[in-house]
Amino acid sequence: MASQVSSDHLEPWLDLEGKVVMVTGASSGLGREFCLDLAKAGCRVVAAARRVDRLKSLCDEINRLASSTPSSSSSSSVVEGSGSVRAVGVELDVCADGATIEKSVQRAWEAFGRIDALAPGLFTTVAPVSPAVGTCVMDGPDCLDGQSVHSNVRSPLELSEDEWNNVMKTNLTGTWLVSKYVCIRMRDGGLGGSVINISSIAGLSRGQLPGATAYASSKAGLNSLTRVMALELGEYKIRVNAISPGLFKSEITQGLMQKDWLSNVAAKTVPLRTFGTSDPALTSLVRYLIHDSSGYVSGNVFIVDAGATLPGVPIFSSL
Repeated sequence: MASQVSSDHLEPWLDLEGKVVMVTGASSGLGREFCLDLAKAGCRVVAAARRVDRLKSLCDEINRLASSTPSSSSSSSVVEGSGSVRAVGVELDVCADGATIEKSVQRAWEAFGRIDALAPGLFTTVAPVSPAVGTCVMDGPDCLDGQSVHSNVRSPLELSEDEWNNVMKTNLTGTWLVSKYVCIRMRDGGLGGSVINISSIAGLSRGQLPGATAYASSKAGLNSLTRVMALELGEYKIRVNAISPGLFKSEITQGLMQKDWLSNVAAKTVPLRTFGTSDPALTSLVRYLIHDSSGYVSGNVFIVDAGATLPGVPIFSSL
């Protein structure tokens, strides 16, 4: 009789017992989903965002689940002295100055004594769908106190300097500063680590969206930042990768998902004929990039969009 191979053997990243992960933008959207999923995988989670009340609710939920669920495995890398606490909230404003962000990172580091992986959640703001249908909030606007940001699609000639600066500060500068201060501590700790940036298909050469001048530019910049950081931090065993999601079913996009025309778009133009859910499409990839199985993977931008950008033409621009 053939021996059965366990799923844990085939997919070892299902178990991340003992890993310490900092997730930014954790109070809503993908950041919150990542926190919940990583806690289920055995991680110690440092949830960082501006909305402290939501962070407390999230961490309470994770810690209640942890106290009622026995650990799936014993690991020598489990954080000493952490007890039954699986999640700790840290106030973090990615729009703040560098010194303020560094203080938040230091508190995050001290929560469990180290950070093995940094997974920035989606920070901001609006990615346009089509000039014909207005805009769709694609990201959890944590930097804006949770207010869903709706604005008119703007051409490069109409975009204001303040709008440009806000998107760049949140999507690119804030991401760099958080990564910088976490990676300094990873380097000094000598244990290496993994940084997982969340980009967008809007930042791809095959995925630009009309009206997304600032948004697409910030995400393209994030992709370049990912590759350069991977080049420069490899000597410290710090891996840096990015994920570029397409459109996913979520709390933020539920209004858009109810539009009849969207299912028609998927059926006719998306190779996999559907728009997925972040779990497992994104959560499983995040787990893999945290796990030691991806120890030889760095400098990549993983496109997770059901093949939507393969035609090379923005499918929404013709609606």
